[in-house]
Amino acid sequence: MDPIRNPYAPGAGQRPPELAGRDEQLSAFDVVLERVAKGRPERSLVLTGLRGVGKTVLLNALRGTAVRKGWGTGKLEARPGQGLRRPLSSALHQAVRELGRSGDEESVDHVLGVIKSFAHRDAGANAKLKDQWSPGIDAPAVRGRADSGDIEIDLVELFTDLGGLAAEVGKGIGIFVDEMQDLGPDDVSALCAACHELSQSGLPVIVVGAGLPHLPAVLSASKSYSERLFRYQRIDRLAREAADHALEAPAASEDAAFEPEALAAMYDATGGYPYFIQAYGKAVWDLAPRSPITAADVAVAAPEAESELAVGFFGSRYERATPGERDYLMAMADVAVALGDPDSVPSADVAAALGKKPQSLSPARDSLLKKGLVYSGERGRIAFTVPHFGRYLRERG
Repeated sequence: MDPIRNPYAPGAGQRPPELAGRDEQLSAFDVVLERVAKGRPERSLVLTGLRGVGKTVLLNALRGTAVRKGWGTGKLEARPGQGLRRPLSSALHQAVRELGRSGDEESVDHVLGVIKSFAHRDAGANAKLKDQWSPGIDAPAVRGRADSGDIEIDLVELFTDLGGLAAEVGKGIGIFVDEMQDLGPDDVSALCAACHELSQSGLPVIVVGAGLPHLPAVLSASKSYSERLFRYQRIDRLAREAADHALEAPAASEDAAFEPEALAAMYDATGGYPYFIQAYGKAVWDLAPRSPITAADVAVAAPEAESELAVGFFGSRYERATPGERDYLMAMADVAVALGDPDSVPSADVAAALGKKPQSLSPARDSLLKKGLVYSGERGRIAFTVPHFGRYLRERG
């Protein structure tokens, strides 16, 4: 097989050649956009799932849908310890610029000035850096609007002005937030309050967030009404039919095919996880001598794919853990096997496996949570954020 024509694309957030199995989410979002544009009540959207299921890819696809509808859009990626003002201001600047082509110049400048005021209230520890930073907005800052210093008050005012501009233009604004679980508590609370205000006022602005499975718990801990504020969609691995399509459609575009037994072997190896499908697809294509690709070709290529995943997907995360944290991760993997490999394991069992009291392991557990290697979907239980990570740890020994 010609490696230059290899259609598969394993990469962080990189759109696969065929976005299979997500038609339901894309169709539902079309309805959301049309309803919001017509002033109908609609909730903002939150996508949750493990690493490697394609949340970022889907988030980008939803944003592309909004762009094609003529909406103003902006995207940001939340990072631990980073405030919301700067990245959100940059994202909203882009969204308003997209809308500004058909809006009144004075109204556009006013909203840009409000964004600038919001950005300049960044409460970074380094005042000199704060003074030097500029959001790249030419319009003068609007004093007395979104600049109180209280992030919740300011964000509500900012979103209200954005919604007013969007309504004036007859379009909408979409704000897309990746890794949403990494927002600080105050920022999460402010974002929920702003979305609540939007839902009450019916302004055409929506937030679409993506994050790990415990994101709903993060939002609920901030505002009790967040459970009713957002529409939650769990993004999971692909069903067999969709996984087969994710392999067959790109191959067909290059005049190649898979034998049925090869598709079955690929699903067994990948578990239907989109990132794994792309990694195995790339390895199998490069090593298969000809089309159609056979189950034997999959067997030959499996070590190559597993090696790639061990370094780029699993290994990069494992290396971020300290020796003590690695012991905790390994204990999680062992407990999972003993319990029949459930989705999550009791923290108390992990402590027992290490021969320690649960309280003494809290620092390691909390650090792993902050690093995004594990998550706690319910009290007293812990789980890996990466599918098949336990198997990787056990094979590593």
